[in-house]
Amino acid sequence: MPIYDITVTINDTVPIYKGDPSVDFTTFKAIERGDSANVSQISLGVHTATHVDAPNHFIDGAKRVHELDPAKLVGPCRVIGVPDDVTAIEPEICGDLAGVERVLFKTKNSSFWATPERGFRPDFAYLTPATANLLVEAGIVLVGIDYLSIEKSGSPGHPVHIKLLENEIVILEGVNLSEVTAGDYGLICAPLKYDGAAGDGSPARTFLTRH
Repeated sequence: MPIYDITVTINDTVPIYKGDPSVDFTTFKAIERGDSANVSQISLGVHTATHVDAPNHFIDGAKRVHELDPAKLVGPCRVIGVPDDVTAIEPEICGDLAGVERVLFKTKNSSFWATPERGFRPDFAYLTPATANLLVEAGIVLVGIDYLSIEKSGSPGHPVHIKLLENEIVILEGVNLSEVTAGDYGLICAPLKYDGAAGDGSPARTFLTRH
């Protein structure tokens, strides 16, 4: 069974969404310094690289990341191919979603991960509010995209995030679908389970499988 790791590696060069915390690695203990073990410390924003958004990200008082339903994070998933000349993903791109519960959009964004030196790219492909409405109506439980936001950069009021999160649709952002073709897969998405601060999101190791 092929397993595709669609997780973006977290390092000190990974692009960060504008205004978010940077990544910092610290050696807390080191064998070479006489300590009994190597222990590292990482400082980063919870929306770094491949991550999930919990409802509390944009809806104060809503569910936090440790309260997400695991059943939404694992199961059949459709990867929808988006032409490279498309930036605003409209409903017609989605096709027939009958029987589909989870969708990932493969766009031009996946190529951005190969050039991290360019930093954050505001020209990424994104979902329109109309597409968010369609996904809610279709009964989708998880939607993902291959860059750091599912919504156009700087969207006033964040209507796409709000529409999805108020319907408790898990948002998965920052996957890398470069090595994946459009089609049906199994999804395994494993965000950290922590209970602290706002609980608004978490980095998530994420895989696709195919029989």
